[in-house]
Amino acid sequence: MQLTGIHHLTAITADAAGNNRFYTDTLGLRRVKKTVNQDDTSAYHLFFADGAGTPGTDITFFDWPAPRERRGTHSISRTGLRVSGDSLDWWAARLSDLGVSTGRIETLDGRASLDLEDPEGQRLRLVAAPEPAGQPWDQSPVPAPHQIHGLGPITISVPELAPTQAVLTQVMNMAKVRDYASPDGQGQVHVFQMGEGGAAAELHVAVQPGLPAAQQGAGGVHHVAFRVPDTAALTEWTNRVRGFRVPNSGEVERFYFRSLYFREPGGNLFELATDGPGFDVDEPRDTMGQGLSLPPFLEPRRAAIEAGLKPLD
Repeated sequence: MQLTGIHHLTAITADAAGNNRFYTDTLGLRRVKKTVNQDDTSAYHLFFADGAGTPGTDITFFDWPAPRERRGTHSISRTGLRVSGDSLDWWAARLSDLGVSTGRIETLDGRASLDLEDPEGQRLRLVAAPEPAGQPWDQSPVPAPHQIHGLGPITISVPELAPTQAVLTQVMNMAKVRDYASPDGQGQVHVFQMGEGGAAAELHVAVQPGLPAAQQGAGGVHHVAFRVPDTAALTEWTNRVRGFRVPNSGEVERFYFRSLYFREPGGNLFELATDGPGFDVDEPRDTMGQGLSLPPFLEPRRAAIEAGLKPLD
């Protein structure tokens, strides 16, 4: 049994309209789904991805009126976004022109990288590692050769390695392949890969016992999800997680995919999610993400839900 890579990452915003502008207008991603948090329908759940909403390309946001994240360990601390190898200079110039503060282009773990933050402090990293290639979005303000291909790697911070490593290797069948010094000067980063590996299938674990515990909030990450191909595979993984006596959610139907949730020992929330049925299950691919989509069990409450949401566009 192998996970096949990163599925999505879900973060927190306290400014849905500003968040929507940054990820579509600045980063050039497509909003592929405008829906609500299925457990808190007062909050948007926005999905930004490549042109087709391909699994492994979407960064998503819960819109909660939360204070800013307090940074520290026990957190998902950096989100990689893959671009073509010759695109980082173009991105550095674009972000500078748009007033977005960035670091310098540097080689990190053998890959050219450019760190930046969104307006709420969400920590992002453009990584020169395009494979697998994303599907271009023809309405993006970013030219197709420079568009973001997808997620990865994802970095988490924990105070000690051994408990987290045990879950990653023994339960989740990841392989520890290398390590490198953390670029923030705090500890060592250990690289775990799924299957054949590559940036789209890597989890980087920064061991940082000197940091305080993070407090989740706007500009922080809620959870990271890993790919499984279908519901049959998810059931196998559910049985495996239960067999290791890891507390978990049981399988949860999210309509666009099916999920299993559990926490690793460092406190970070993990999700296993199926590749399908996908974001075009309830609206045409050409127009998905424009209107408010609701899963069938929420559709009878549409009027009340829409009345409680702020305009985005």
